[in-house]
Amino acid sequence: MNHLDLSRRLAAVGEFVPAKARLADIGSDHAYLPVALMLKGKIEFAVAGEVVKGPFESAQKQVRKDGLEGRIIVRLANGLAAIEPSDGITAITIAGMGGALIRDILEAGKTRLTQKERLILQPNIGERTLRVWLQENQYQIIEEVILEENKKIYEIIVAEKATSPVTYSPEDLMFGPILRKTKNAIFKAKWQRELTQREAIVRQMIQANKGAEISERQQTFEAEIKQIQEVLK
Repeated sequence: MNHLDLSRRLAAVGEFVPAKARLADIGSDHAYLPVALMLKGKIEFAVAGEVVKGPFESAQKQVRKDGLEGRIIVRLANGLAAIEPSDGITAITIAGMGGALIRDILEAGKTRLTQKERLILQPNIGERTLRVWLQENQYQIIEEVILEENKKIYEIIVAEKATSPVTYSPEDLMFGPILRKTKNAIFKAKWQRELTQREAIVRQMIQANKGAEISERQQTFEAEIKQIQEVLK
């Protein structure tokens, strides 16, 4: 992958960045995404934020290589601390991390948000955790995508600040309010795999706890099995 040939996952994230956006790409690594979008003329300005010195220096090098120093600023900072009020950010991308880490980044940096930004989030795992944060902070999920690349399944969650309270059902939080309605082949494959894993865990629990009272953990897994079976119908 390079700045001219993004991975399918990153290209899909980029699709949701609005035209003429002022982008903050948090955890930007080599700054491939903002550089690609800038070279395509899709964005006007970008901040590439990176907390680790090595990737930060790689991002700086990439931006210099493409002559974009005046249009993409690379900052060594933790999470949303990379954003300054003067940046006028209108879209934030956070991709390739666990859902809990993305949630923590958003929570820790809430004061940096103007609440007018579009959030484009791509958690590798822990999507439910992230949806719970969005609900609690009154963000409406406006789009979701599930895709497969190199035998891994990824979800992209796009959210914007809502003008009224946001409430999602337990099924919405677990499967995604949009994904669970569309139920494409990749969605079904993911949740069939998750179902198989949970069923195997419950069988092991039953075998290990013969005659013992059903644990809370087992009850949780059994409830999730029912949810998955229902959504796969």
